[in-house]
This record gives sequence, C-alpha cells and structure tokens, in this order.
Amino acid sequence: MTHTPVAIVGAGPAGLTLSHLLHQYGVESVVFESRSRAEVEETVRAGVLEQGVINMMRETGVGERMDRDADIDDAIDISINGARTRIDLKALTGHQMAVWPQHEYLKDFIARRLADGGTILFETSVDDAEGWDGDKVVINYTNADGTHETMTADYIIAADGSKSPYRAPILELDGAVRARHEYEYAWFGILVNGPQTQKELIYATHEEGFALISTRTKDVQRYYLQCDPNDTVEQWSDERIWEQLHTRVDGNGLAVQEGEIFDKSVLKFRSAVTDPMQRGRLFLAGDSAHTVPPTGAKGLNLAVADVAVLAPGLARALTKGNDDLLTKYSELAVPRIWRAQHFSYWMSSMLHSVPSQGYFQHRRRLAELEAMLSSEAGRRYQAEQYVGLDLPKFEI
Repeated sequence: MTHTPVAIVGAGPAGLTLSHLLHQYGVESVVFESRSRAEVEETVRAGVLEQGVINMMRETGVGERMDRDADIDDAIDISINGARTRIDLKALTGHQMAVWPQHEYLKDFIARRLADGGTILFETSVDDAEGWDGDKVVINYTNADGTHETMTADYIIAADGSKSPYRAPILELDGAVRARHEYEYAWFGILVNGPQTQKELIYATHEEGFALISTRTKDVQRYYLQCDPNDTVEQWSDERIWEQLHTRVDGNGLAVQEGEIFDKSVLKFRSAVTDPMQRGRLFLAGDSAHTVPPTGAKGLNLAVADVAVLAPGLARALTKGNDDLLTKYSELAVPRIWRAQHFSYWMSSMLHSVPSQGYFQHRRRLAELEAMLSSEAGRRYQAEQYVGLDLPKFEI
C-alpha cells in the first residue's frame, strides 16, 4: 500500500474510534502504532464512558462485550468525612454511565477494525511526515521488521498522545495557543484483588485528602488516594494505603474492602488545551490536543467527541469534495473541550484538600460542595455534566 485516504498516528481511543467511524462512512484508513498489539491491550487504564459514547458503541456494532461485562451504573456517591450523598444519574438525567477500562475499550475497537479488514500497523513508528500544507501528506515509517517505507495520504491525524510532536507545526500558526494548568496534587492509584466495596463509584473528601473507590470487576478493584505530586511508590506501604482509605472513606455502615495490592502508581494532574487543532491536512485528536485531570472522567470521552466531528468532516471532504465541516473542526470541537475542562477543574477543586490554600479556602470549597449536594438543581447539574453531552452528529 502506497496511499491511504486517512493516515492515523496512534491506536488509542481517538485513533481507533476514528478509523472505525470512517469505515462506517465508507472511508478507509491506516493506523500506525509504535507498540505491539499486546502492549496496547494490556496497558491497564481507567475508563468511565459517558452516555454518548455508550450509545455510539451500540449503534456502530462495538457494544456487545461492554453491555455484557461492563459495570453500568445509575449513580455515584459523593462523601464528605464519611457522610455519603447519592447522585442518582439516571433519575436526574435519564442516562447512565459505564465503568469500562480504556484497554477493554481498545480491545473492542481493535477486534472490530481487524474483522472489518482495517489496517493497523503495530510495532510501526512514523519517522517523519510532511506536506500537510500542500496537496498530499508524505509519511516515512519503520515497520516491525526494521524496513523503511513511504506512504502518502490525503489527510494525517495525530492521535498519538500528550507528547505528540505534531502540535509544533500547528502552534507555529498566528494566534495558536497551548494553554496549560498544573494542579497542586496527584493521585496514588492501586489495583486490588478483592471484593467490591460498593458497585457504584464513591468520590470522597476528607481533612486528610481525597479518595476514589471504583471497581474493575467483581474481584478486581481500583482505588485512588490524593497525594503529593512528588510522592513515590516506595513512600506508600500497604499499611499506610489501607489506613488512609479507611480514614477518608469509611462511615455510615460502609468500610473499604481490603485485598492483595498488585499495582501501585502515581498519576499527576495536568490540564492543557491546544487551539486550533488543525493546519492544512494535519489534525489533532484526543490527548495530542488536550488533557484533563481524571476527576471528571472526561479524557476518553473527549477523544471520542473530537472524532465524532472529525470523521464526518473527513468523509464529506473525501467522498463529496466538500470540506466545509472539516475546516470548522476546531471551531466545533474546542468549546466542548473547555466545558469539560471547567467541569474537571470544578470537581477537582471541590473534592481535594489543599493545605497551602489555608483555612478560608478549605471551608469555602466544602461550603460549595455541600451547597451542590443539598440542592436538586445542583445535583442535576453535576449529573448532567458527569453523564455528558450527546455526541455531535452530522450528515455526510
């Protein structure tokens, strides 16, 4: 193969979803992925799916395993010093959310792309690409066997994560920005072989800091504790982890269920937005364009929202010769990204205790959280933002 309509760099949520949606429109693509298929499918990452993503998976034939195996929940709990308030997502919005880890999501889309005859080049690195300001993009890449080859494409999509080198040419444009925000805290995450503490997620705030109780399966749990961004795994013994989880979460008859901890990691909090997300025949999607803290569970969902705009735009340009939607990609995608940034920041600021902010800010954030929980309008707003907006839909 020497030419493809769409070249996609990265087999993550943005890249694989885009390739799948393009196929639905009758447009083929090639996905370049530097890792092996096993690495992509076995790198464990959290995942909460909004109702729009759940619907997309069902409507496009990728939702069977999710419907069978995912933890699809009607509500979440928010706890203040052990006192929990249930946010009934389904009652307040009519929608649910699904706890479906990102690597499971990727397994679904890899299997479907390969079943549909799609091309995913695993263990293949893109060495360089050029020509996005011209009539075609030229891509030089190295195959898994070490051979060097060249392919041309009508369009190239950078879906290769937060360290993408393809932001640089976009940021050369007049008026282009890369806005960033660093948070004063991080999450210490663990995976546990043990029983569920509770089926539905618990977001807990306490004088000692934040904690999140979530589940992977009935026998594997995912827990997080607020920590210092400079903390290391070695600083958190099993005894310290369980003591802090019990302190921050237990109450009203509920106690965190313990088990064998088999994975520990520190997850730093960063927000970033790139605007615009395109230059000529080059487009950014997912983490290459923007990142959010995990509190609002928006990362994967934003990646899918990006390509829900990009896929019909590319299809319309390639099959109809009409690029009106494609040229508006950034204009359509960026406002949703900022709404997600706001929600993620809002949730994070209400739930995390930051000693450096002092007593006033500590009591102010608790008052804000209590006000939201005590009002049906506040709970509905939180629920609406959590289950997410419908994915954008466009005619081809």
